[in-house]
Amino acid sequence: MEVSFHIPDDIATRMTSGAAVDLSRHALEALAAEEYRQGKIHKPDLRRLFGFETSYEIDGFLKAHNVYDDFTVEEINHQVATLERLGF
Repeated sequence: MEVSFHIPDDIATRMTSGAAVDLSRHALEALAAEEYRQGKIHKPDLRRLFGFETSYEIDGFLKAHNVYDDFTVEEINHQVATLERLGF
């Protein structure tokens, strides 16, 4: 699917601060980050959208967009218990 929208030149100039910024990419990243935040897409989707090869790249993308996974106390306790059981 292809999506397009119009941004007046003066606003686009301010959005890019005069730098060579790809507004299409910027808009896609902002949309993908928000959709991930809302749980509508997942890490494999981000991998496909942006061609990420590693989990490190995905995590870096999310961190750059201030998106952090929410973990419950129960999930963290379960992970700690699993690590302890494995001897870590």
